[in-house]
Amino acid sequence: MQVSTYEGIVENGKIRLKTAVQLPESMTVSVIVPDLVAKPVVHVYSPRLAHPEQAKDFKKEIIEVLPDAEL
Repeated sequence: MQVSTYEGIVENGKIRLKTAVQLPESMTVSVIVPDLVAKPVVHVYSPRLAHPEQAKDFKKEIIEVLPDAEL
């Protein structure tokens, strides 16, 4: 396997290569980041009902509060 190395920078979450090189669409590439400790990503998942038919028990009620209502 032949390996080519190109230097790039991250801008707005995308990698921009510093040299003008055309890579084919959908090409698999490897990114090596020196001297960086990545922060762990936290995933928050929605709970799932064991019995979807119980969803009606969790119906939301929205009450509109008027701006001039006294509290």
